[in-house]
Amino acid sequence: METKILSEKDAAVAAQIIRDGGLVVMPTETVYGLGADAFNKRAVANIFKAKGRPMDNPLIVHIGKIEDLKRLVSEIPEKAISLAKAFWPGPLTMVLPKSDDVPDEVSAGLDTVAVRYPSHPLAETLILLSGTQIAAPSANLSGSPSPTELGHVIKDLNGRVDAILDGGSCEVGLESTVISLAGDKPRLLRPGGVTVEEIEGVIGKIEIDPAVTDKLKEGERAASPGMKYKHYAPKARVIILKGSDEQYIRYVNSADQSKVGAICYDEDAERLNVPFFSLGPKNDAAAQAKNLFSVLRSVDDAGIEIAYARCPSINGVGLAVYNRLIRAAGFEVTRLA
Repeated sequence: METKILSEKDAAVAAQIIRDGGLVVMPTETVYGLGADAFNKRAVANIFKAKGRPMDNPLIVHIGKIEDLKRLVSEIPEKAISLAKAFWPGPLTMVLPKSDDVPDEVSAGLDTVAVRYPSHPLAETLILLSGTQIAAPSANLSGSPSPTELGHVIKDLNGRVDAILDGGSCEVGLESTVISLAGDKPRLLRPGGVTVEEIEGVIGKIEIDPAVTDKLKEGERAASPGMKYKHYAPKARVIILKGSDEQYIRYVNSADQSKVGAICYDEDAERLNVPFFSLGPKNDAAAQAKNLFSVLRSVDDAGIEIAYARCPSINGVGLAVYNRLIRAAGFEVTRLA
């Protein structure tokens, strides 16, 4: 398959590809997404094929205006309306009871559907021009770090999709926050750019699913993208180190330094004796979120075999950074004494 690289002026061409049942990579404010017509079962199945993604992992449906929500869901709770007013368009996904129009291929057989309204103008344009809603997971090979730059997408999916729409660098850098409103209580399934604190400021206290920071239980189904055991992972082995600044520096510098690297903060860099890949300033979780996936890809590009990563804070956006990094590490954590 020949993949076309399209610019903003080619949005109408990309929309026609969607209408024709093709696959188009679109930029969003979070990460690049691999999109298809959400109501075309064959096109949706081709998303999974292109990514090498298991079919039991549900997709997010992207809308171009709030009115589109009515076609996708069977019920719109008041809290969903409040969250939409506060955070849409933006990096928030809501899981709601699905309508009969949504194919099982999109929802992975669940009775819910995940929906979001992206704020990237090119994504919104593509959705509106296509005249449908677009199902789209991240535009990477399944399990690898999500793409936040055009080059990441080309490396993973060139020749696997019909077109890639170039929208520059993604602003947020991590996938959207996912909250389920399909049960008795609102439940956070995946942290992202919209924080727990911001959500609770709108709808009150929410539950945090244990799988945000821990593994899914044996046999438990993923209710949201990004809940699998190992995800967002480079080829290198990532090990998270929990400890003080001094403990981290001492541990990394004393390790066997053959093909070892450090995923660190700016403040650590000059004290390390191994190749380092900085997430950004220690106290800037937004910068860490934006840089994380590029850092994980750079680790592989440098031929690193073991990457020792700083353990992020779990406050605010830091919870989203921790959630992605713990999965990239396959939950391998060393506590430093």
